Amino acid sequence: MTWTDRWSLFQDNAFMSATMVVGSFIAGATSEGGGAVAFPVMTLVFNIPPAVARDFSLMIQSVGMVAAGASIVLTRIPVVRSCLLPTSGGGALGVVLGLELVAPILPPPFAKMLFTSVWLSFAVALWLINRTADRPTRSSLDAPSAQLRGLLFGAGLLGGVVTSVTGSGLDILTFSLLVLLLRVSEQVATPTSVVLMGVNALVGAAWKGTLGAGLEPMAWDYWWVCVPVVVVGAPLGAQFIRLCSRQFIARLLIASILIQFVAALLIIPQDPVLLGFSVVVFAAGFGGFSLMAWRGRHVLPGTRSTQSNTRTLT
Repeated sequence: MTWTDRWSLFQDNAFMSATMVVGSFIAGATSEGGGAVAFPVMTLVFNIPPAVARDFSLMIQSVGMVAAGASIVLTRIPVVRSCLLPTSGGGALGVVLGLELVAPILPPPFAKMLFTSVWLSFAVALWLINRTADRPTRSSLDAPSAQLRGLLFGAGLLGGVVTSVTGSGLDILTFSLLVLLLRVSEQVATPTSVVLMGVNALVGAAWKGTLGAGLEPMAWDYWWVCVPVVVVGAPLGAQFIRLCSRQFIARLLIASILIQFVAALLIIPQDPVLLGFSVVVFAAGFGGFSLMAWRGRHVLPGTRSTQSNTRTLT
């Protein structure tokens, strides 16, 4: 900031620094990336165009969540290592395809409601399976079968497409697959999703800024004033959450999603078409997440209980 003489940017953009104090901590502490806070606040509260909010989310997560991921690796916080490669591969393809084919044609209000409706459907499914506080969970996956690798790749592909629209998506879709279907503990699924989202954001920002249409110029000013915040806040969030229970992590995630959805309904002008779109997205999302939860009741090959084994496999 000193070398490039950019401290003056804080005069007009300090509101984004304040936003990312919270956003970066949540990015490190939950399966919602920093974009999950930045995107709704920027578009709903400050009326910033979704394209700018999306690019900023990719750019800032490529710093903050990569820093959080490095913190997770260096301090040996458990992650599901066997899912990182297939999910990252699908996510890279998905975010590139989404940036080129999907994001340019989706109207801004629909992008905003897509974001909140998908996450609301996941929050409901997560709440349903957590009504039993002592439900069995697992902390690791054995070397995944070809079928499971395909499933992880598909989740990454879909998550990458959502990321291309809202700046966040791969993290929560991977988290939902691990928790609802594979019954991995939230304590392990959360840092896993943080690492994956950092990689996906880096790919998305790099593609958009080089081979793609270019990053929104306005997003750079916001990025400069938030980098000094997120490189501290996101790693702190990652270290904080390792001390919390699985139930606390789930409640924190559900509460943040509910707040975002209510804010969207209050701030975004609604019409029958937009409401119908939100209902369809919620129904489709809830159906998919519920199917994951139902299938997760059965013991899948390649999982092991946290009660007997708490290590993660390389």
